[in-house]
Amino acid sequence: METGSQAIAAFHRLYYESWNTTWKDTHWLGVRVAKCPLDLWIYQEILFETRPDVVVECGTAWGGTALFLASVFDAIGAGRVMTIDIADEVGRPDHARISYLRGSSTDADVVALVKSMTSAHDRVMVILDSDHRAAHVREELALYSELVSPGCYLVVEDTNLNGNPVVDNFGPGPNEAVRDFLSSNPPFTVDGPREKLLMTFNPGGYLRRT
Repeated sequence: METGSQAIAAFHRLYYESWNTTWKDTHWLGVRVAKCPLDLWIYQEILFETRPDVVVECGTAWGGTALFLASVFDAIGAGRVMTIDIADEVGRPDHARISYLRGSSTDADVVALVKSMTSAHDRVMVILDSDHRAAHVREELALYSELVSPGCYLVVEDTNLNGNPVVDNFGPGPNEAVRDFLSSNPPFTVDGPREKLLMTFNPGGYLRRT
């Protein structure tokens, strides 16, 4: 008989590998958002509880996550999203709370622009969801962790890759980068209760700055 953790991992793999009818066919207000809806629910709880003024999102894709975050900010009555991607995607949503930045998240000019668009008084949250190779995620962590405000979150997405529990042959990715980061950045801790809905694409990736 399977244990609870084995059952969760089995469902996780089934859900992830059924991408054409699950997470790659998920939409927010008609815009594609390639995420597990359980993680989106956790995002809205985080936004309501921590009230960031700005969310910096690395990796825009179709803009569905940015629109979801902006919609939650609409309900709260404050907040904005800066989202970064190397490519433009036709049909991304227009929203007063969303700013689209073109370029690599690790490019010095892009990082400088992000910093110029925030102030010392802003509460800042960061979401990393671009290139998932470990080296790139490590660089993003080094560049963007300093922007995260005490009490706010640095979320590293897709830590489920490389057999955690999906895509066994991915190679070192976000999970490995997070482990390295945490070993030398004690202000950040894994917030395990954010995984309360049992399945998350970001296991060990909800990092809170203390």
